[in-house]
Amino acid sequence: MIRITMFSSADKIAGQGVGSAYLELVHLLGKYHTRKLEIRINDYSRTDISHYHTVNPSFFLSTFFKKRVGRRIGYVHFLPSTLKGSIHLPRLIELFFYTYVIKFYKRMDHLVVVNPAFIKELEKYGVPRKKITYIPNFVSNTKFHPLCSDKKNEMRAKLGILENQFVVMGAGQIQERKGILDFIDLAKQMPDVQFLWVGGFSFGKITDGYDKFTKVMKQPPENLRFIGIVKREEMCSFYNLADVFLLPSFEELFPMCILEAFSCGKPVILRDLDLYLPILAGYYEPALDRNRMKTIIEEMMNNPIFYKRAIQKAAAGSNYYSEERLAGIWLDFYEKQIKVQ
Repeated sequence: MIRITMFSSADKIAGQGVGSAYLELVHLLGKYHTRKLEIRINDYSRTDISHYHTVNPSFFLSTFFKKRVGRRIGYVHFLPSTLKGSIHLPRLIELFFYTYVIKFYKRMDHLVVVNPAFIKELEKYGVPRKKITYIPNFVSNTKFHPLCSDKKNEMRAKLGILENQFVVMGAGQIQERKGILDFIDLAKQMPDVQFLWVGGFSFGKITDGYDKFTKVMKQPPENLRFIGIVKREEMCSFYNLADVFLLPSFEELFPMCILEAFSCGKPVILRDLDLYLPILAGYYEPALDRNRMKTIIEEMMNNPIFYKRAIQKAAAGSNYYSEERLAGIWLDFYEKQIKVQ
């Protein structure tokens, strides 16, 4: 049996994808591989593999005790390029933190990235290609799945949304890079459509654009609601009450919310970014800009055939990133890491 210690504080901050990805992996390994893997959480006793999900200083210090922590695996959920649009820090602190993050990654024996597009960026920082493996995110279909129409309408009634009203949902932290301003402008341009954004300021006042967005959120269009941060177990209901999921982000790695929407059977619209191509091509509707997003939403509202095809694309994406397939990939990865020690 392989002993694996997960080091993470990601679940202490609500409403962020890193925490969701971490919890999904722990759940996956416990569901499929209890006979082959022994999983511990933040335990500093001797282990075969230490899998680091967050870059806490205490975790960094543990990497110097190689015989105790075993094979050091780093999970790359973010890079300096993605952090720049997420949090705002004083310049000197920002430079120190970005340097620290890269130093943390370089302390690892091997890195796992959730998007192959970022392998080249890690190589630029001096990480050898042979030390990087791509393993995508995934979600459990027992947590995220389609609900019956009665439950969907019940949820809509709680929010005061009509049964036949078209609903566009977005999710994630409220940040500049998430394309929130485009989401707001779309709501203004489409007054007959209900827009919902589920998520908030997970990092509080250091969130990039915090002051600007708090002002905007106080007076949103009448057809736009900012729901705030909700518990992850409640997210399934929000996806189900919506007709389409829209994420207008300018920069991402591999958002968990996209896979959650897929798993709930919802068609997905994403900004047409190159970084999505190697992981999601064919599973979503790409939109170059806000005008194209509006056109696609209108097409989904008025063309049942187009809407059905968009749902089929989402279903294909859900099947490809199923937990069953990823369970085998993760077991194979851990077994290979043990062999190279």
